[in-house]
Amino acid sequence: MQDNNDGRRDDFKRAVAAATRAIAEDSELEIEFALDISGDAAGDSTNSSDSLRLPEPGRRLDRADITRIRGYADSFALKRRFHDAGLHDARRPRSQSARSVCDQLELARVESLGAMQMKGVKQNLAHIQELRCRELGLHTANAEEEVSLPAVLGILARERMTGVKPPESALTALGLVRSHIESKAGSDLDRLAAAAGNQSDFATIVSDILGDLDLESELAGDESQDADSDDQAPGDDSDQEEGEGGDSEGDGTSEDEAETGDAKADGQESMDADLSDAADGMASDEATESMIPWRPNAMDPDLTNTPFYKVFTNAFDEVCEADDLCSAEELTRLRQHLDQQMTHMQGTVTRLANRLQRRLMAQQNRSWEFDLEEGVLDCGRLTRVVTNPMQPLSFKVESEMKFRDTVVSLLIDNSGSMRGRPISVAAISADILARTLERCGVRVEILGFTTRAWKGGESREKWLNEGKPQGPGRLNDLRHIIYKTADTPWRRARKNLGLMLREGLLKENIDGEALLWAHHRLIGRPEDRRILMVISDGAPVDDSTLSVNTGSYLEQHLRQVIEWIENRSPVELIAIGIGHDVTRYYRNAVTLSDAEDLGGAIIEQLADLFDQSTTARRAKTQRRA
Repeated sequence: MQDNNDGRRDDFKRAVAAATRAIAEDSELEIEFALDISGDAAGDSTNSSDSLRLPEPGRRLDRADITRIRGYADSFALKRRFHDAGLHDARRPRSQSARSVCDQLELARVESLGAMQMKGVKQNLAHIQELRCRELGLHTANAEEEVSLPAVLGILARERMTGVKPPESALTALGLVRSHIESKAGSDLDRLAAAAGNQSDFATIVSDILGDLDLESELAGDESQDADSDDQAPGDDSDQEEGEGGDSEGDGTSEDEAETGDAKADGQESMDADLSDAADGMASDEATESMIPWRPNAMDPDLTNTPFYKVFTNAFDEVCEADDLCSAEELTRLRQHLDQQMTHMQGTVTRLANRLQRRLMAQQNRSWEFDLEEGVLDCGRLTRVVTNPMQPLSFKVESEMKFRDTVVSLLIDNSGSMRGRPISVAAISADILARTLERCGVRVEILGFTTRAWKGGESREKWLNEGKPQGPGRLNDLRHIIYKTADTPWRRARKNLGLMLREGLLKENIDGEALLWAHHRLIGRPEDRRILMVISDGAPVDDSTLSVNTGSYLEQHLRQVIEWIENRSPVELIAIGIGHDVTRYYRNAVTLSDAEDLGGAIIEQLADLFDQSTTARRAKTQRRA
């Protein structure tokens, strides 16, 4: 059966590759399949001019998987066929909000051209559009501020150009904002269909739409400073927001340092001078070697206040217990739903526990004392007695085995992109790992991270009320969830894991600060060995923060935090990717591509991860010494 599945997948890949080349009208186009496709057809950085990357099909290759991959392939191919990247970049605004609208409308244009020409492509793209709407949380939007303006404009543009009704998952969101958009930009949206075949004319209408929606001032401001933005001195005063225009290389300027000082005053504890120097030099291996040695129970440096990363306000952040977020009745119902998905995996727990227990026991410190006068006869030294009968017998005694106390913290991404199958896999993984490690005598803590609201919440409202100060840094309300503490038995916390399946819980993800939070909790534990295992599906994303900072703002902070933990902290860091390759961020990582692979993947990989983490721990100890 395995061979048949592999054969079907290979045939499917070849068929998709051939169809993609035909739609793109490029017979030389290279098609690659990968687990992690980070980016959409508009502005997808993973696709070069000579190759396209498509999602790797799952083992079962069901209809939903087939339609999803064909949809991505069609979108990428249409972009290559109808999209002029040079023209798009030349007409593309520089402000983040206007740029996102421009990208979505251009994506709608190229996909509409394909949908109108090919019926099969039209069906595949409709499926992808439904997935996109759910990933953006449009189906759960309850207020206008929770609706993504670029996504809604893309949907309205498709409706105008193809006559196709919007996806079911977007109807609620459209009902919240359609009248407002139609009253301002309806006439210009009607002009898009006639200009769909001409990208230049289409871009002109897009500029008009930006003006209709009061995004024109952002565009004009960026253009007026375009000529001088690259030549500004690091210390020059500027009206540009941090992260827009040419300021991406301005980290470390006097202005940045002043803004960092403001962030520290906003409820953050100041660091010792030596730890500040450590944070400043984290990115350099040479600087790392010259830092002060790690003090085992010292507080971890406050990396939220590194020179480039700031927090506008943490007044609205919250750390809460899982049972505080919903009623006991709903928690019971959600747990029952999770149990139904785990019925076929009960045997995995026992096999995994036995495998892990043997591996963990093998890591205990075993040693023997030789040449004793009593104990167990040392047969390896009998040759001395045979060759010289005057030699006494030699005995040995095994020293007492001391097993190091271990605690594992599972930090689970609770973002909107995890909705559906990924979060179910994560919840099942957490449940199995908690039970298994508990049987092995290892304490387990289960944590989750998301935000309280879409699009910034109360933090963004405060920022707006204060006149939109430039360079606010992180601009959303964090929500960190404790599903199970390390000292709580699994049986008492099992219901809490069902909360991950609750509709509306999953929003946006700010991974760097979540890692620091989980790391800080581990540092306070008394165990000798502390392991932090992150379960995630990709890069950090928060629209509110990224709209006023550089596009890599959160990702850069995440990489900095990971590098610091991996090289300077006694905590051992491991990552498990759910459907996405996380090895580009974490040194020790594995990927689960399908829920059906979960049991086998954990049995085969988790024990190896413990070995890898042991090797990394020893290497870190040698570096610190």
